Amino acid sequence: MPTLVDVSHQITDGMTTSPGLPTPEVEEAGSGSESAPGTGDAGGRVSLVGATGTYVEMPAHRYRDGADLADLDLERVAGLPGLVVDATDRHPIDARLVEHLDVRDRAVLLHTGWDRHWRTDAYADPDHPYLEEAAAKLLVEGGAALVGIDSVGVDRTAPATEGARPSLGLLLSAGIPVVRHLRALELLPSEGFRFHAVPAKVRGMAAFPVRAFAVTG
Repeated sequence: MPTLVDVSHQITDGMTTSPGLPTPEVEEAGSGSESAPGTGDAGGRVSLVGATGTYVEMPAHRYRDGADLADLDLERVAGLPGLVVDATDRHPIDARLVEHLDVRDRAVLLHTGWDRHWRTDAYADPDHPYLEEAAAKLLVEGGAALVGIDSVGVDRTAPATEGARPSLGLLLSAGIPVVRHLRALELLPSEGFRFHAVPAKVRGMAAFPVRAFAVTG
């Protein structure tokens, strides 16, 4: 029987995804109300920025004429053959780690193990694992369908970079969605699974939380 493996983080009221970003506000259904059971606001309410929890980034995040969530083809984020790259001892992730991999039409998931620091001060450390520009270029040239990582992102975020995001730019300019803040990639086989990370179909948004999961077996 197939097994479902959840590789996304929970979103909870007031949590921090990245320092400086607004925290989500989650109002549970019926909270603050004395309505009788079965009445009142059945849906609850959530207010959050797109870059919350485990989320996907689209080309429009960096490029004005790039595709946004409403333009996203499901084939880019659902039912993709997956490939987990063991990068637990490769910080940064360089070209040598991916140069011989068959990534065409696959979801390439970079397993760094950094998710162990999730929601701690260490998680946003500038020395977090990231993907070197040369490695990102190989993934583009190899035809990867999607790239995911279980750390802050695919680029170095130290102040010295002055906001430059070369790897993200390469991937998004090639139309490759990027999923950030994955978790528990150690539970997946290196290949032989299908990966899903589908966001809501929102026009005008370039990043949005996903329920990322794999189907194995």
